Amino acid sequence: MNVRVLRIELKRSVAPWAGAVVLTPALAFLYLIPGSWWTGTTAWTAQWTSMALWTRSLLFYLWPLAVGLGALQGLRDHRSKMSELLTSTPRPARHRAATLAGATAITLTSAFALLVLVGGVQVLAHTEYTHLGWLPISLVGALSLVAGAVLGMGAGRALPSVLTPPALAMGAFVFTALMQTSLGRTQTTTATGLPSMEPNRLSLLSPAVQEVRDALITLSASVHVGQTIWLLAMAATGFALLVAATWRARLIALTPVLAGAALALLVLPSDPRRMYVVDQAAAELVCDGPVCVTKTQQARLADLAGPGKEALRLLHGALGSQAPASVRENTAVLPDGSTPQWSRKTVLFDFDDDIIAAAKGEELTWALLAKGLVPGCTPVGWSGFGGDEFAQTVAVGWVLGDLRPLPGTPARMRREADAKTRPVWKELEALSRAEQLSRINAMRAAAFSCKGDPFDALKGGASR
Repeated sequence: MNVRVLRIELKRSVAPWAGAVVLTPALAFLYLIPGSWWTGTTAWTAQWTSMALWTRSLLFYLWPLAVGLGALQGLRDHRSKMSELLTSTPRPARHRAATLAGATAITLTSAFALLVLVGGVQVLAHTEYTHLGWLPISLVGALSLVAGAVLGMGAGRALPSVLTPPALAMGAFVFTALMQTSLGRTQTTTATGLPSMEPNRLSLLSPAVQEVRDALITLSASVHVGQTIWLLAMAATGFALLVAATWRARLIALTPVLAGAALALLVLPSDPRRMYVVDQAAAELVCDGPVCVTKTQQARLADLAGPGKEALRLLHGALGSQAPASVRENTAVLPDGSTPQWSRKTVLFDFDDDIIAAAKGEELTWALLAKGLVPGCTPVGWSGFGGDEFAQTVAVGWVLGDLRPLPGTPARMRREADAKTRPVWKELEALSRAEQLSRINAMRAAAFSCKGDPFDALKGGASR
């Protein structure tokens, strides 16, 4: 491709506007609209993989824009009434198509790369864990924008109407929406009987990905391969439509995208557990004695080690041989709606847990005590405040000899929590040591099995 021709193409086409339309709304969305991409371990500037996945999730609406702008670019020759003149020139149609597609590809790729760069600079300041596993996620994202724009160009050239760009953009948006909802999701039932929606193979044909709910989650290699095949086939069809001069050629140009979809569906995994997988390198543990965190959070180990060891000491003094022996960040990733799984020998915690996230200094010891005594049975992905939190408050008060509100307790719930827990704590304190341990053991049995109510067990009721 001639550089001078490409420079002229960049000046007189909508390609630069396409880059601006992709970059500006994306940054505005990430910086101006509050959401889960702002906070916690999955913030878009917290970890490399989270950053790549969050920027990919924006393709839910950026990709339809790229398709529509590509179609607008494809209408240029028709609008200028130059189609017949250009076909009579000796320059091959594929050369003109390559220049047109190349200019838009450069601007869209540059815009997406700049978006990733903005996030990457901030990630460097927030984490010590650096890796390249996030790169394929972003590369496929950039490819999807280019493929969508080229497909739009081809469609705009094949169907030269002012209605083509908005119709294609709306059609692409409907496609991404369906892939995120009905067509791309399969309803299942968890062991607790709760409904759960999991992605299926069709959802992976969408350039967008689902929201990030765990910093250890990434896309599998088979997903990258399958999506690359699908997007390259899409771009091939778009380019073929750009150079096609007859309706027969245009129909034949649809072959790559149809064949690519079929081949991609053969490569893409059907099991949701093989789509979004745990990054084993990121989940590797870094320890300070009995206190361990994952590599992604290794910068927080120094602040956690002291409170973690103190919590273990207090638990051993209260429970004796039944006390847990270590504190470890939880690396299990379970489907939404499933029942959490806990260990009696290890205090498992999550930095995004409300109690842990709100705790600082001495409060972190209380929070770890709470997780070691009553880890919580709220289904994965759900939130609430009730019996488990009341049991945690009483149990921590029993260990410390003083009832205190746990970190993360909502201000509006503090009075109610005190009214419910203080009588139970006073009653527990008035019992003999053997009776206290009996109720604590019954509470822990209910808490770790997720059967029954730990708070009822503390009050002397049945634990099951």
